[in-house]
Amino acid sequence: METALYLIPVTLGNTGISKVLPEYNRSIILSVRYFIVENERTARRFLKQTEQAIDIDSLTFYTLNKHTSPAELSGFLTPITQGFSVGIISEAGCPAIADPGAEIVSIAQEKNIKVVPLAGPSSILLALMASGFNGQNFAFNGYLPLDSAKRIKALKTLEQRIYSENQAQIFIETPYRNSKIIEDIFQTCHPQTKLCIAADITLDTEWIKTKTITEWKTQSLPSLSKRPCIYAIYTGQDNKNQAFANLKKNI
Repeated sequence: METALYLIPVTLGNTGISKVLPEYNRSIILSVRYFIVENERTARRFLKQTEQAIDIDSLTFYTLNKHTSPAELSGFLTPITQGFSVGIISEAGCPAIADPGAEIVSIAQEKNIKVVPLAGPSSILLALMASGFNGQNFAFNGYLPLDSAKRIKALKTLEQRIYSENQAQIFIETPYRNSKIIEDIFQTCHPQTKLCIAADITLDTEWIKTKTITEWKTQSLPSLSKRPCIYAIYTGQDNKNQAFANLKKNI
């Protein structure tokens, strides 16, 4: 195995590893002794699920989170300069996508260290795939502002882009605020704007639906409390011109 920084995806929840991760990933994991992780406990659990016989205590873990100082980051890549590969493990999905791992990858690129992304589930791309929205022109916007007024303003800006740029807009929210973000979307967005809600992606409880705002308002939503969701808004070409004209009147 070539010495490199390996970006190791994990499952998006309590999903069987064999369902979403290729066997090749397992061979890489078993060859790596140094790991950069968000949470050591959950990383250890993931590694044990990957291979029950793995000697966890022989591994070295570097913790990367909001408390990690910039001075520590470069040191996490020291094993690579000594001939040992390093793996990055996220809390869910793919490292460096809506994830602090991007900082380490940036340093590796600056130092001309080989970076190898491994295949695995991305809730962002899986939601887009299932939405029926524009897969050639889209943007991921992360979390919208916590402040209600700023969040509504952000929604209006994103909605303007779907009509003016034909660009699907994707965003996420903390699970316990799902009901609030849905309420804001219903109250803010144009009736013919399409909304996709994708919950529990890859889990047995997966639920993904796309409807217009008008259609959503006549539907009974399942309980989304504490369920990880991806949200995306878009428009069909049929209503693009008229809806954009209406939006400009309201801006």
